[in-house]
Order: sequence, then C-alpha cells, then structure tokens
Amino acid sequence: MVDLQTRQLAEKLGEVLADLGWKVTAAESCTGGAIAAAITSVAGASGWFEGSVVSYADRIKREFLGVDAGDLVELGAVSETVVRQMAVGVLSRLDANLAVAVSGVAGPDGGSAEKPVGTVWIGWAHGQGQEPLQADARLLHFDGDRQQIQAQTVIAALNGLLEIAESHRQR
Repeated sequence: MVDLQTRQLAEKLGEVLADLGWKVTAAESCTGGAIAAAITSVAGASGWFEGSVVSYADRIKREFLGVDAGDLVELGAVSETVVRQMAVGVLSRLDANLAVAVSGVAGPDGGSAEKPVGTVWIGWAHGQGQEPLQADARLLHFDGDRQQIQAQTVIAALNGLLEIAESHRQR
C-alpha cells in the first residue's frame, strides 16, 4: 500500500514526464519494488513508466544490469559506483530517458561499522536523443525500522527523479 504523500509525489513526477515525453525506469535492491509500486499506484503510469528490475541478488546486478563483478566484490553492492552502474544499466536495457537505482542496508541486520543500517546509495541516470548520458549518486543515512528506511528511500528516489525531470522541463 502506497501512502498519500508518496503517491502524490509519483503523480507529480508523472505529470512532468508526460510533458517531456520521457519514460522512467528503476533498478531496486533494498526497496524490493517499492519504487515501482509507488509509480504504478498512479493511474496512467503506463504512459511514462517502462518497468523496473528488482536486483536484490548481486548476480542480477551483474548479469542483467551490467554491474562490474570486481566492483561488487571490492566496493560492495551498497556503493556509489554500483548504484551508478545499476542506473545506467537499467536505463539502457529498458530504453527509458530517466532511471533511478537504489542499494542500501534496510536492516534490521546486515549493517557494519562502515555501512550501518540505514545507509543507502541512490543513483540516477538520464539522457535523451543526442544528449550525453549523465549519472549522479547520493549517499543517504536514514533512521527507523526496515519499513521506514525503505519508505524514506522511495521518497528520496522519487524526489531525485522529479528534480532531474523538472530541470529538463525548464529548458
């Protein structure tokens, strides 16, 4: 079930994407499809949402999204390099203009001193026509239980998508 705030954010994203004629996609790890659920809670999302990949396992990140195996071993799935590769991979494979990727430690287990529970990397990639592909990523730290961390991640991911889309609409 998608809460009202998240659905309204997804609706706004849909409006901007429809104005641009853009499609969006997602590669999700720690959110397990919650970004796609938020987007598809909006009537008419099929006009601007291509689909998503829940790449919970590193094997899926490698084999489907094209994430470098060495980076997964050396840096771990919860890293800037990996989420950037996930975003670029899903963008190119699902033929969209805008993509988001998330990887993090939602808890309650799995955290470490270096990457405690609540550590989330979010990556975005976008490109259209002759515009070169651009990718960016942010490290975020969320508090709360597993569901709260996942919900905060979805909102941050959607906000980032909206920010990028709106910047292109203003051009």
